[in-house]
Amino acid sequence: MTGDLVNLSLIKEFTSALAWLEGLGGPRDVTLVPGNHDSYVRSAAGFAARHWGDFMRGDGGEGFPFVRRRGPLALIGLSTSLPTAPLAATGHLHGNQIARLGDLLTKLKREQAFRVVLIHHPPVEGAHYFRRLTNARPLRDVLREHGAELVLHGHHHEASLHWLPGPQLRVPVLGVPSASGAAGHNDEPAGYNLYEIEGAWGAWRCTMVSRGWRDGEFGEINRQPLFA
Repeated sequence: MTGDLVNLSLIKEFTSALAWLEGLGGPRDVTLVPGNHDSYVRSAAGFAARHWGDFMRGDGGEGFPFVRRRGPLALIGLSTSLPTAPLAATGHLHGNQIARLGDLLTKLKREQAFRVVLIHHPPVEGAHYFRRLTNARPLRDVLREHGAELVLHGHHHEASLHWLPGPQLRVPVLGVPSASGAAGHNDEPAGYNLYEIEGAWGAWRCTMVSRGWRDGEFGEINRQPLFA
């Protein structure tokens, strides 16, 4: 989950979102990073950690950036969630997350892991000024130097695929529509991606399978190899 489980950061929203998360699965099987709506106002800045903390910690109990290993897969969670000025929806990788991310990517490369970075705000160029990740450039620099196999994000409420430079191969950066999107409205209708990952270090194969609304029913709408 890449954030924005609530709307206005009201306390009742966090308890409802926790019940929904627990309906998906336990903290070992569901991984979450928060979005800008999850700390919409300063008074709610700690609500996400208080209610959803078990879903936002690494295998060793560490906070952001955290790592969860699931076989050859390494999920790396980042937080861009901070209170912002009215009408703004920006994010920022606070603390020393960027520096620690570089160390983690290097360590996980040595361990030959398939590295998946989870973040709410996409680190791409050209984002709207009031919706951007304010320190996207240094994050792109880290990915250019150390690489990652996937970067998954939320925030933009649309299916998207961008490519960032990496040390050898390009890094795919992928977004999906909002889970609350309905057909006939401004945002794309709800959808999600599955990722079929096979192979081993130096010979990974990954296919993105997009599922969403088409012709009045939910099903597969696209299948795209990301690298082979």
